[in-house]
Amino acid sequence: MNIYVGNLPFTVDDDELRDLFAQFGDIQSAKIIMDRETGRPRGFGFVEMGDADGQKAIEALNGFSMQGRELRINEAQPREDRGPRGGGGGGGGGGGRNRW
Repeated sequence: MNIYVGNLPFTVDDDELRDLFAQFGDIQSAKIIMDRETGRPRGFGFVEMGDADGQKAIEALNGFSMQGRELRINEAQPREDRGPRGGGGGGGGGGGRNRW
């Protein structure tokens, strides 16, 4: 089961996330999502664990207060296919017209 963990304090790392969920069963992975541009945590992450243990963890930890933040935890939903990225073609544009 892939579990979404939202509203995480920005100071939490992968190991702390793993430790929080380990009390409910074996963890396959625990990952805080980082911003690609700044390298800072984005305030959410994902934990993978068995279905039965994952369900117990969701029920126990959803709404749990961690460093003053109430965690939002649920089964992760697959990402929507947003299609190709980009805003269309386009190069620069502009400037005045030069007449020689």
